[in-house]
Amino acid sequence: MTEEILDDLDQGEVPAEIRARLALALDVDDVVAARRMANDLDEFFGTIKIGLELYTAAGPDVLAGFVTNGWDVFADLKLHDIPTTVERAARVVGSLGVRWLTVHTAGGEAMLRAAVEGLAAGSAGLEGPPPGVLGVTVLTSDELNDPDLLTERTALAAATGCAGIICAAPDLPLTAPWAEQLTRVVPGTRLPGAETHDQIRVTDPRTALNNGADLLVIGRGVTATPEPILAAAELVGHLLG
Repeated sequence: MTEEILDDLDQGEVPAEIRARLALALDVDDVVAARRMANDLDEFFGTIKIGLELYTAAGPDVLAGFVTNGWDVFADLKLHDIPTTVERAARVVGSLGVRWLTVHTAGGEAMLRAAVEGLAAGSAGLEGPPPGVLGVTVLTSDELNDPDLLTERTALAAATGCAGIICAAPDLPLTAPWAEQLTRVVPGTRLPGAETHDQIRVTDPRTALNNGADLLVIGRGVTATPEPILAAAELVGHLLG
């Protein structure tokens, strides 16, 4: 699937239900490059994920900038600290208008509740849907040696008011009991035959959606290719089956 897919996916023709379930990971350290990439791939992705690399390079303004430009912004900061610090940091992030903020569930109940409260307080009075905390369960680069740990962390995310979780695609069956309560966000999927990089627990994007993923985070499988637009078109073609 190459140029033929792109020819069939003119601007505005990517199905809205597909675009809404794809988040583009801007894992770069340059704001200009990040904006260019986001603009080039706008028709394919409904959400922009900004992680530690770009956030460290550009600061909080990079979050606000993408929000101002109309994106749903996913602040992938993976907060993990004492509850007071996390609450204050989440409050700042909430004031910038982001849609999602990640926090490590390993931080425990008090910290997760502080994140939820801080994000809500910071976003008070802003327009749009309320932001949600996503609890990071087990990283996709780690082996899952203890399934009970995953279910424990998922249950904790639900009990503390998190809006969703981050989990690997193979973890979706274990988190299914919370499917109605939590948005399940899956990074690290790869098209069949593609390089997995440092991801260990992966599957293909269509399988992840079929197994209950609500939002797929797509990074190097598109952004690290020679032609990201064609790679994004191939991804959409794969999802449409």
